[in-house]
Amino acid sequence: MGLNGKVAVVTGGTRGVGAGVARAFAEAGADVVTCARRPPQEPIEKTEFFPVDLRDPDAVHAFFAQLPRVDVLVNNAGGAPYRPLDRSGAEWHARVVELNLITPLTASLAAYEQLRRAEGSVVMIGSVSGTRPSPGTAAYGAAKAGLENLARSMAVEWAPEVRVNTLVVGMVRTELSALHYGDEDGIEAVSRTVPLGRMATPADVGAAAVFLASDSAAYISGASLLVHGGGERPAFLDAATANKEA
Repeated sequence: MGLNGKVAVVTGGTRGVGAGVARAFAEAGADVVTCARRPPQEPIEKTEFFPVDLRDPDAVHAFFAQLPRVDVLVNNAGGAPYRPLDRSGAEWHARVVELNLITPLTASLAAYEQLRRAEGSVVMIGSVSGTRPSPGTAAYGAAKAGLENLARSMAVEWAPEVRVNTLVVGMVRTELSALHYGDEDGIEAVSRTVPLGRMATPADVGAAAVFLASDSAAYISGASLLVHGGGERPAFLDAATANKEA
């Protein structure tokens, strides 16, 4: 994949999807740096961790300034708990948007000069929540929709030196899956709604991120790569009575 000796920074790369992305880049030969507010509960082999509050622009700029080079930036940090819109004020939802949209922009701007010199790559970790209704996580979905559009604009403004792409990620099975989908029976039931029959693993997302950052994707920029196992079966197919027996 042409990543030997390159420096890859993965924000929020200490658990879940982020940890899977960090491991994938390490296995591809990159020197991996992860950053988050808290260190990983278990060290991730062949990666270096720095404590950074990604919502603090000064701290983010200071973090990137100390790195000798940056070839790849994976903007993974983000997320949101389930919260219907009318159960919180606009300020709470604004913080969700800040974490999932402003934080990746802050990191990208802080890393821009190093990425430009390295003719590097930015990979945004988006979500299918940004491409369909996202009840219960509406602010998160809106932020992810904005992130995908931001990546496309960034790809135009920063070309030809820096490529920018988005992974549009579906459901991923992580150590926190039970919080979203319930017990093992619930996770299995949800998995059956995916055409490929299972949720993604963090390693699946990591492999896709490595591809977009690699020389194999040298002519891919401004693109959105779906990593969702085939998407969702349309609900009307199960509700319709025509050809039910077939």
